[in-house]
Amino acid sequence: MAPRTFWKGYLKLSLVTCPVAMMPARSDSEKVRFHTLNRKTGNRIQSRFVDAVTGKRVADDDEVKGYPKGDDDYVMLEDDELDAVALESTRTIDIELFAPRNSVGWIWYDAPHYLVPDGKIGEEAFSVIREAMKSTKTVGISRVVLYRRERAVLLEPRDNGIVLWTLRYGDEVRDEKDYFAGIGKAEPEADMRTLMEKLIAKRTKEWSPDLAQDPVQDQLLALIEAKRKGRKPRKKAAPPASGDNVVSIMDALRKSLEPRRK
Repeated sequence: MAPRTFWKGYLKLSLVTCPVAMMPARSDSEKVRFHTLNRKTGNRIQSRFVDAVTGKRVADDDEVKGYPKGDDDYVMLEDDELDAVALESTRTIDIELFAPRNSVGWIWYDAPHYLVPDGKIGEEAFSVIREAMKSTKTVGISRVVLYRRERAVLLEPRDNGIVLWTLRYGDEVRDEKDYFAGIGKAEPEADMRTLMEKLIAKRTKEWSPDLAQDPVQDQLLALIEAKRKGRKPRKKAAPPASGDNVVSIMDALRKSLEPRRK
């Protein structure tokens, strides 16, 4: 079942405007979640804020955000002060510029959302913007207020709709050169690279969501079902220790390409 719309507004490109609706492309609703219980009573445990020094419970009205400026010294900020800093959303995604589709590195992509026309009246304008980005192989760059913060967003045409990605802030992305600069540039031997390419070809298949399944989720569900029926869950056997003694990368590659024994 499609999730409910969590944002409605307008998509605008120059003088072309259309009403749109947005939904998160990801879902955590199927994940196994637990409550923390009191083992003795079976009742749920509540979390409450207490003063770190006095140990007394803090009333909701006395909770306030604080920015540390020194040891045990904070600048207190009220909710109305924080709300005043946030930019007012115009509920409009105004595409300010475009970029080549492959020019935005994967590391800048944050959270995906599906953007669709909100009603039949906006489908024509929506399709014009979508198809123009497809034909020019570009993505749109804009800004919009989501989750109480203004975010830079990227709009990518996908099938009959548009995927809107929130982009990470500049100070959230570390420079890869700080980590990769010290790696040597040694070229592997031609025979070694050929064997590696054969190994990759042997293990290449078309992408499917089945390749990204969560085995821990399945095991948790099996554990819960077993305990619900009063059965004792079976312990997972430890994997056998490998007796192979690989003496070189070339030997490892040759061994990897051998047919698997039953």
